[in-house]
Order: sequence, then C-alpha cells, then structure tokens
Amino acid sequence: MPNLGDTGEFGVISRLTAGRVPGADVQLGPGDDAAVVRAPDSRVLVSTDMLVQDRHFRLDWSSPSDIGRKAVAQNAADIDAMGGRVTAFVVAVGAPAETDVAFLDQLNDGIWAEAARVQASVAGGDLVASRELVISVTALGDLQGRAPVTRGGATAGDTVALCGALGTSAAGLRLWQDGIDEFPQLRAVHLVPSPPYGQGAVAARAGATAMTDVSDGLLADLGHIAESSAVRVDLSSPNMEPYLVPLAGAAGLLGADPWEWIFTGGEEHALVATFPDEVPAGWIPIGQVTAGQTGVTVDGAPWTRATGWDSFRLS
Repeated sequence: MPNLGDTGEFGVISRLTAGRVPGADVQLGPGDDAAVVRAPDSRVLVSTDMLVQDRHFRLDWSSPSDIGRKAVAQNAADIDAMGGRVTAFVVAVGAPAETDVAFLDQLNDGIWAEAARVQASVAGGDLVASRELVISVTALGDLQGRAPVTRGGATAGDTVALCGALGTSAAGLRLWQDGIDEFPQLRAVHLVPSPPYGQGAVAARAGATAMTDVSDGLLADLGHIAESSAVRVDLSSPNMEPYLVPLAGAAGLLGADPWEWIFTGGEEHALVATFPDEVPAGWIPIGQVTAGQTGVTVDGAPWTRATGWDSFRLS
C-alpha cells in the first residue's frame, strides 16, 4: 500500500475527493483556491476544533473512521449549540509522510459519514506533512433567520435542561485506560460521540435563553453560562439520577464514583440550555438559574473537586 510520501499531496487530495459530491449548500467544492458555500441567512456561524494524536485520540484505540467521525461531531455540536444547522465543513489534516494512504481513505470515510448525519458535506481543506496526526475541522452553519443562542442570556428563574447523554464517555475512557473489555457501548461512545443533532434548533425555537454543548464537563461548561450570564446555576442531583443507570455496572467494576463522571466528564457533546418557559420534548430538567454569586452549585452546595477538562492540563 503506498504511503502519503509516495503519492504526494495532490495525488492524495485527488484520491480523497474522487466521487465525493458536495451537498446543496456547497456551490463550489474542493478543487479550487477557495470553496463557495451558501449563506441563506446572510450570517455564517463558524467553529473550529483540533484533534491531536495522543491528546484527543489514540491510534491503538480508535480506527481512522472513528477519528474522522469524532472530529466532525464535536464541531457540528458547536453549531447546534448556537441554535443553527451545519452547512459545510473544511478539514485540514497533518500526517507523517509514511502514513498509508489507506489510513487517509478510512479517515475521510468517517468524516463524510458523520457529515452526512447532519446533512452537510466537506467543502475543502488542506493536507500537510507533520510529525504526528493532527486534524483541524472548521464547521460553517446557518441560523435560519433566528438570533444565535449564546452563553450570555440566562436569567434567574430559568430552568436548566439537558438533551443527550452524560458520563458515558468518561466511563468509556476509564475502561480503555484500565484495559477492560466489558461494557462495549461505553467504550464505543468515548471513541465516537453521538450529539443530539437538530436539538439546538429545537431549543432555539422553544425560546432557550442560553445554550452550550457539554464538551469539557457539565460543571465546567455550565460555568461558562453562569459567568457569561452573571447568574448562579444550581443542579439537582435527584433530577439527574437517570444518568446513573448506564454507568452503574462500570462504576461498580472500577470502584469509581459515577457522579464524578456525570458532573465532570464530557465529549458526548450533549446540549445544555436554559429555558424561561416549558422545556421541549426530549430535554430533561436538571436544575434552576438563580440570582446570587456567579457560579455552579450542586444541590445548593459548591462542588469541591475538579470540574472538567482543561486543554493545557497534561494529566
């Protein structure tokens, strides 16, 4: 099997784009100096994330397709969290020259497969040699005439509600780290998240005042809403007990506290939002927005342990 160095940049790009048909939002796709993407709202949502080998994924755990899907999912979730829909992705990949072209084929398959889940496609990108595998994805989105749902609109009296899973990726990570083959669903969700696509727009239409996706941990990400909105968010652990159910077996086997996974784990990319009125179907009320000192509490008390992921914390 040829590697990237044998095939060359443009040979690989031609291989990756062959037969790929851009979606309706992409008027001019890969092959020119820039792509042309429709902006029907006249405004464009833009979000970028990077995945770095051995920091965000491991090649001995994830298949190339898994990595591609994860890279797209975490960016699509950011567009959803603003109340928008994804229109296109731009993907840049850095990889060692000795990487098999087949690896890039499978990575590309995963990228396109996850993009299809949000009815979007890849508009373009870049390919460069690097010492380790690095993937950067930029997602473009459409607000469909609505105002963006930012982190800064929560007000006292709002209900905090969540759509998606909590704690499962953190549980899966621990299983991978400990080399335990049980609970394959938890192990799988750590490798490839399944954000609740489309629910951001549902929340926006229901009048959500603030919203974000849970990527760094529920407490950490709600902390951003609390700070941006200058409010206090209080979570109710009794309301969140259903999230314990899929974690119980793994927590018992590992001797772990499942609440820590729920409150500080991330990467499922669930959506959490605040609502002044009725919470839409599919969303679970988990707390309240109150006046008082800015921050996040659990059952009225501060959480004294770590609150979530920090990109520059090395352990």
